[in-house]
Amino acid sequence: MEILKAATEWARAEVFSTRFFIIFAILFLTAGIAFWQLGKTEMAKAYIIPMLVAGVLLMTIGLGLFFTNKSRITQFETAYQQDATAFVASEIERAESTIKEYKNVVFTAIPLIIAACALVIVFINTPIWRASMITTIAMLVVILLIDGTARARIEAYYEQLQLVEKQE
Repeated sequence: MEILKAATEWARAEVFSTRFFIIFAILFLTAGIAFWQLGKTEMAKAYIIPMLVAGVLLMTIGLGLFFTNKSRITQFETAYQQDATAFVASEIERAESTIKEYKNVVFTAIPLIIAACALVIVFINTPIWRASMITTIAMLVVILLIDGTARARIEAYYEQLQLVEKQE
């Protein structure tokens, strides 16, 4: 029963964390609208579309994760009541997969993309490219910040799952 509590707490923490994607999405969308309304220079106008695109992407990520994890909370109890051992095994498998994704995608690919964007900023001097790369870097940094805490949570949850599996 303790693992059900841990799973539920993990999912609730994830729901809370995904709200930050939504908050940052609103900030990016607001910045895009502000550049549209107030931007006078070519560089300021170049930020309009990249900011709006980044805001929509972050909103999509945030809402998708929010509803996925929100539904998971109720599914956990049902799955645990049906077969606790199978629940732990499936959660271990899911946690391992998620940790591997974090390592490969979030903490390997995203830093490489950030570095590539920084190089584009150095070598290409047109406003739209600079604005796009700066916005991309900002969006990816937001993803790294949020996913850094999410990775720590899933690793702690994974350790709890392994302890329960060893006890069974």
